[in-house]
Amino acid sequence: MTININLRATSSKKHHDLPITVQGDDVDPQGKHIAINDYFISMDGKPWYGVCGEFHYSRVDADRWDEELAKMAMNGINIVSTYVFWNHHEEREGHWNFTGNRNLREFVRLCARNHLYVIVRLGPFAHGEARNGGLPDWLYGKPYDVRSLDPGFLAAVRDLYNHEAEQLRGLYYADGGPIIAAQLDNEYMHSAAPWELTTGVSNEWIPGGHDGKAYLQALRTMATQAGIRVPFFTSTGWGGSPVPSDVLPLWGGYAYRPWLFYAHGGEHPKTDEYLYRNYHADDCKRTEEFDPAYPPSSLPYACCEMGGGMFSSYRYRFQLPMKSVDAMANIKLGSGCNMLGYYMFHGGTNPQGDGIYLNESQTPKRSYDFQAAIGQYGQVRESCKRLKTIHSLVQNFSEQITPLEVYLPSGQDCIDPADSDSLRWSLRTDGLRGFVFLNNFQDHAEMNPQKNQSIALTLADGERLTIDGIGLENQENCILPFNMDLDGITLVCATVQPVARLLPRSGNRPTFVFMKPDGMSRYYMRFQEGAVMSEEVDADAQRQLITVTCGDKTIDVVVVNRNQSNAMYVVDHDSLVFVDDDSNLFMSSPGSAVLESSSAHPVIESWPPFSAVLNSEPVALPHQDVRVEEAGTLKYILHLPSLAMDALGHHGVTDMLLRIRYSGDIAWLWAGSTLLDDNFANGSTWEVGLRDYRRELRDNDNTLVLGLTPLKKGSFVNVDSAMAARTEQVEQSVGRLISVELTPIYAYELQIR
Repeated sequence: MTININLRATSSKKHHDLPITVQGDDVDPQGKHIAINDYFISMDGKPWYGVCGEFHYSRVDADRWDEELAKMAMNGINIVSTYVFWNHHEEREGHWNFTGNRNLREFVRLCARNHLYVIVRLGPFAHGEARNGGLPDWLYGKPYDVRSLDPGFLAAVRDLYNHEAEQLRGLYYADGGPIIAAQLDNEYMHSAAPWELTTGVSNEWIPGGHDGKAYLQALRTMATQAGIRVPFFTSTGWGGSPVPSDVLPLWGGYAYRPWLFYAHGGEHPKTDEYLYRNYHADDCKRTEEFDPAYPPSSLPYACCEMGGGMFSSYRYRFQLPMKSVDAMANIKLGSGCNMLGYYMFHGGTNPQGDGIYLNESQTPKRSYDFQAAIGQYGQVRESCKRLKTIHSLVQNFSEQITPLEVYLPSGQDCIDPADSDSLRWSLRTDGLRGFVFLNNFQDHAEMNPQKNQSIALTLADGERLTIDGIGLENQENCILPFNMDLDGITLVCATVQPVARLLPRSGNRPTFVFMKPDGMSRYYMRFQEGAVMSEEVDADAQRQLITVTCGDKTIDVVVVNRNQSNAMYVVDHDSLVFVDDDSNLFMSSPGSAVLESSSAHPVIESWPPFSAVLNSEPVALPHQDVRVEEAGTLKYILHLPSLAMDALGHHGVTDMLLRIRYSGDIAWLWAGSTLLDDNFANGSTWEVGLRDYRRELRDNDNTLVLGLTPLKKGSFVNVDSAMAARTEQVEQSVGRLISVELTPIYAYELQIR
């Protein structure tokens, strides 16, 4: 099938800067200027593509921050966004805590060390499945409404902002620091959270707000008065949230929605999150999630909360499809998004409060793994490795892709999500060059493979160009270029996806990396007339090197398949390193990397003329079983082998993953009287990183208590008594421990030569 598209009326548009950035706070000490126009963010006048990943510092052990931020940077994140949960810092009125895992200042400093910009989500309300949405319990008893213009509430928020400002002093963009933006409240007049003081007894909720833009403007004024000096402020835009004219609205999208099941069960519907739209067009199809009060063409479409994972709630247990995350990124990018933002990119663990758990009741007490791209204990998942490919594309070629407008083929935004056959696609183009976005993923459904599709383009200058041989496997997505400039040689069209441009070393020519999407009917690269390729793209090769010459220009092209792309890391902008499935790579300093692996003998390859040399090799631990002792009904004592635990933190053993398989309802892991972690059963293996709990393990002789709550069928509470007697009666309960394993995580120092 051939689809014909006429781009004759398409051309480059001129964009004008908006008065959103704060004059004086939008220039760093070197004179580098950040600006926002009606379509994108620019740095020093050049289009800049932000990739934002949510990471909650107070939910991750401070000892992990540096390496976890390094992992995020290695996988293409260049902005970290983080909530400041008010009740994590002022749980008791007047008693502030910015130490340990709550050390906001140190966290932001480490973001700077890892060359990451920061968006601080100031509150007062955060949500984030935190207790009371992040509001302290003591606010419940105050004689005013929270999230209102009441002077009493604003005075409390002013105190919060003053404490945040003290933490952030000297770390703003204008100071040479990493903080480029601050968010005011969250989902104002759209979302709220239960007051956990009363949850389970009554159904009392925090107000969603009713004061409109005036409330957010009051917060902005107080933040500025407190000394929070950011280039721009942001606000969540969905659900009809009010957005002041001097605030950048940020958007998102979730296809897996546990909140649908907050009060009842049922079947999750298929969503329209995997359909392309033109989010910058004034006639964009409006939905509950996207219905701005301003003309969409007047502001950039940027995201802060695309589903980078999703928590399993008590009433909605599921395993997140890993391919859903980069498919969402593809959809947003192909729909005009000029800042990708994931919630969450890195999972975490809810801190314990003063006798309470600081979480929301529909989630586990401690775990906030979120099935994120990087897990609660630093596990780099398939979704992360797939996203790396898209992040590399938008950052390596930001000036080529960011200014391009969306051309949405007719009917694309009206496809029935249950339609498993139609080709889902979009263009970003200036009429002469651009990218074709293709998606064959749909949440809560399977898609039929696409085969032998063709897209025929009539360009703005009248030239005809046909991209044929298009195909995609079920749940795959890709981005294909046309008329792409590769350092002076034009790639007319291709069925391989651009990934990276490696900086040429002295005397070397530039190298471009491309990926072969799974399921493409034919793989090829067609260059401008007169260009000569040393060989054609090999459909079966894992990776190959192709030299392209045209006139006095010569480039190298490395082509890899999807598995190799997932395993590939670009190091120091000029080297390629490939690792095995059980490994990941991050930079500890320029030229030096850390290879993290669950394998004692990881496979490392590099693309010539580059080489990667192991500078250190950890001591491989022999396999040691965890001794399991039954201690009651679905209660077990786990005796951890002393040799393994003694090695933790020494000889290159950086962590121990306790992997637990069980059936039931909830699992609890205790060290003495301390709850370390918990899990809602969803059929996947529960992983707990023991590195964070070395002190608790030492204090309890390397023993843990595992408790399982069974799934109960036909349960009810018998209250047939004149006295206050209540007992639970159950017709059937199901629960059992299947296995417990201990997996060492090794770290290798890698020198790139």
